[in-house]
Amino acid sequence: MKARLALASIIIPMGLIIAAVPENTTKPFKLTANELLEEVKSGTQFIYPDQVAEMVITKDPTLQIVDVRNADEFEKFSLPNAINIPLVDILNPEWEDYIDQDVKFNVFYSNGTNDANEAWMITRQLGYENNYVLEGGLNYWVETIMNPEAPKSTSSNEEILKYNLRKGAGMALGGAAVNTQPSTMAKSSKPPITKRKKKKRVVGGC
Repeated sequence: MKARLALASIIIPMGLIIAAVPENTTKPFKLTANELLEEVKSGTQFIYPDQVAEMVITKDPTLQIVDVRNADEFEKFSLPNAINIPLVDILNPEWEDYIDQDVKFNVFYSNGTNDANEAWMITRQLGYENNYVLEGGLNYWVETIMNPEAPKSTSSNEEILKYNLRKGAGMALGGAAVNTQPSTMAKSSKPPITKRKKKKRVVGGC
């Protein structure tokens, strides 16, 4: 029963997204609804907080964190070096080179998972790649990285190692992993990014 409810919570928003996004956008859809559904069911769009935390700590240059919440929420609370592309603006042409490219590893996040997953579904249906979703969103990030639960004395070595890694990550981020101060990353100060190379149209013919 729980599995059905979880699947329904994904399929219903997906149907609304497909119905709401205009068919004749500047870029035609590259995935059918069935193809997108198969990708959603596989869950390959999710990336775990541990992976993102490691990329943040090592200052991985390929990581680009994208906050899809509204500007007010972003200003109050954000992950380090995140850029703000609200869900309602996800199809705005000014952001196209940031979400449709093959240079950066984009990680969408919101408070939970729904809005970020919707952003991923929209961009994926348009054929955009290199976009992923932070599993559990900010809520799960705070729970697992900033405030990890100490393992029991009977826990396996694997669980103890995972806790130590998470605790170390939280300490290394020094509380800056979740920024409670106004964000300094305004929409006007976009990070540099290389545009995806466009295929040249063939001129002439037989």
